[in-house]
Amino acid sequence: MNPIYVDQKEILKRYRPIDAQTHKGIQGHALIIAGSYGKIGAAVLASKGCLKTGCGLVTAFVPKCGYQILQMTIPEVMVLTDMEKKHLSTIAFDIKPQAVGIGPGIGQKEVTQKALQEFLITNSIPLVIDADALNILSKNKSWLTLLPSKTILTPHPKELERLIGEWDSEEEKFEKTIAFSLHYDVIVVMKGAPTHIIDAEKVYRNTTGNAALATAGSGDVLTGIITSLLAQSYEPINAAVLGAYLHGLTADIALPETGHQSFIASDIIKYLGKAFLSITESKL
Repeated sequence: MNPIYVDQKEILKRYRPIDAQTHKGIQGHALIIAGSYGKIGAAVLASKGCLKTGCGLVTAFVPKCGYQILQMTIPEVMVLTDMEKKHLSTIAFDIKPQAVGIGPGIGQKEVTQKALQEFLITNSIPLVIDADALNILSKNKSWLTLLPSKTILTPHPKELERLIGEWDSEEEKFEKTIAFSLHYDVIVVMKGAPTHIIDAEKVYRNTTGNAALATAGSGDVLTGIITSLLAQSYEPINAAVLGAYLHGLTADIALPETGHQSFIASDIIKYLGKAFLSITESKL
């Protein structure tokens, strides 16, 4: 395995500066499907991360219990609600997003699993799948064939193990993940230290990030970041690679101010602007 190192030089090949003549209608519309009772914070983090990565419009689809929380916490994000109060039961919407991020905090109730299956059967919109949606797929692996080509999966190590099975060595882990990516035609963002992105037989090794990212909600923000880039018409592999790079870069920039212990997931969102600036300034 000879990974492609995702450094600033590699990112500059993939990053697209914002057009000075753009407007919100052509900056992409992303849908974040997330949250359940007690875990609406996951929807907040993913939605705000999505918005702060440059998406023109962001809509959150949440259980009814999340409506006021989203409207009051992020007034810039539009909100649709499920019929159920505490969990997702039917994923239905009348908007036309360019990308969907699904999974953070949705839980694994039977009715939610069924809702995910029904959504996948009819969906053709580019997808980012994370957290509980990954765990549901692990329990129902035949549903993996329903995913659109180049769907982006963002598992942490335990979620990855549930998807591909146990491994005895790093080499076997990569072999299994590559085989999984090839078989289902998906991109796998293997979250870790460092994060690797697997696209068929191509392996990308991210060079940003530090231990500060080992904090609750970090993955929810990453889902929002990647979904945002996908909605802005980045190719899936570029959205995954650039998203992982930006996510890690926020922690590198923040570290002198926060240290490892005091950095939280909201700080990823807070430092996204400086992360983008560091890319754009190096492009000048």
